[in-house]
Amino acid sequence: PSKARGSLWSAHRRASRGMSSGGARLNVFPTRQTLQIMKVKLVGAKKGHSLLKKKADALTMRLRNLLRTILDAKEAMGSAFKEGNFALAEVKYAAGDIKPIVIEGVSSAYKRVETRIDNIAGVKVPVFKAVDKAEFFTSDQTGLSKGGQQIAKARQTFSKSVDVLIQLATLQTSFMILDEAIKVTSRRVNALDTVVIPRISNTVAYIKSELDELEREEFFRLKRSQDKKKKEMAEKELAKKDALIELEAEAGSLLDAGADKDLMF
Repeated sequence: PSKARGSLWSAHRRASRGMSSGGARLNVFPTRQTLQIMKVKLVGAKKGHSLLKKKADALTMRLRNLLRTILDAKEAMGSAFKEGNFALAEVKYAAGDIKPIVIEGVSSAYKRVETRIDNIAGVKVPVFKAVDKAEFFTSDQTGLSKGGQQIAKARQTFSKSVDVLIQLATLQTSFMILDEAIKVTSRRVNALDTVVIPRISNTVAYIKSELDELEREEFFRLKRSQDKKKKEMAEKELAKKDALIELEAEAGSLLDAGADKDLMF
């Protein structure tokens, strides 16, 4: 029992040295239960790394598609605002300053923005959608002659520009959110790949080596104990043999003694 306690104490000292060194492994005591826990953690870490890697790849692919769509939307927005400014110039040329008339004819916005949430590989991004209110399209343009047609044309042109702008806002917001999500996911993937998984793997290897060393120590102790018992048994057998030899020698000396002398009465 004292030798067993000594072996456990030596293992505890080795574990304490591992804790104080703070290397690329976790501070654990080497037992079979801890080894099983570390193996489960290692499997979970590898599975998490694989899932996060797939998530990062999916987000990166979606981000690249967004980049193309954003470029197209920006070009469309430039064309739309160019056409809108040209239409506004035509209105000013045909009807003069129409700002007071437009302000009087507008009581509420006829274009609203609705928001919904889209899920991209676990990342929630807002999606904006322009909704037209038909009841606000009409306005009294009496007396404007040809300027009324130009105002309607300019309104339609700027309405399309607003649609493109709302689409661009959706794309830009999604781009920013996805970019941040990719950074966070990449940091997690790198942390698992370079820190967590190697540390758990080193911990598993450390526990296995310590358990093997404990088994070797236990085997050596048992072997010494058996050798000692065999030696004691051999000494006892030798002592028994010596005792038997002595008894046989004494018995032989008694048998070999000469005849008794006659007694005279």
